[in-house]
Amino acid sequence: MTRERIHDITRPLAPGCVVYPGDIVPRFRQQDHGQYRITDIRMSSHSGTHIDAPVHYLDHGATVDQIPFSALMGWCRVLDCSGSGSEITAADLGGKTRGTDKLLLKTAFSEKHEFSEEYPALSVEASRYLAGQGIACIGTDAPSIEGYGSSGDVHRTLLSTGMVIIELLDLAGVSEGEYWMIALPLRLQGSDGSPCRVLLIEGDDRYRIPYRG
Repeated sequence: MTRERIHDITRPLAPGCVVYPGDIVPRFRQQDHGQYRITDIRMSSHSGTHIDAPVHYLDHGATVDQIPFSALMGWCRVLDCSGSGSEITAADLGGKTRGTDKLLLKTAFSEKHEFSEEYPALSVEASRYLAGQGIACIGTDAPSIEGYGSSGDVHRTLLSTGMVIIELLDLAGVSEGEYWMIALPLRLQGSDGSPCRVLLIEGDDRYRIPYRG
């Protein structure tokens, strides 16, 4: 019997979680109604582990509810970029994307629990490289795919190809390699992004379904 291991690479959404400066700090207020409880939640569409839809930076880009399942489910490659420093370059990625259309970048930030302006991010050159590689989904454990205070060119370069971006993953317990990924956002109609739950599964692929939606 084949055993499979599931890695939950989603950061917990809770007060005090890492947020990008200027974003809403998540707040939760539970109300006790006697026989039941209801929690009021205040957060951003980009709180915690989240998906950036193309419309996040592009006026006519796809919204989060329009992202095809094929970009969010399927085989992906975790690439360990822990030694790349604060900038991940095209040279760091060269020759390592062949054979996959989903790529998750593991950096030293998976071990961090507070925001730092020096988080690892893609260079503009690296984003252009990925845009030409047929990548459908790019993920990072950092607060953003591009450097703090940048112009947005990295986001626009990636999203203009229809690529989906996942940010603030937790890859601390995951080794470099191939995994089956499930990354599903809330079905927020017309939204530029959404918090999501991301799972990586290692093991036999007999029960995987090649989603083409």
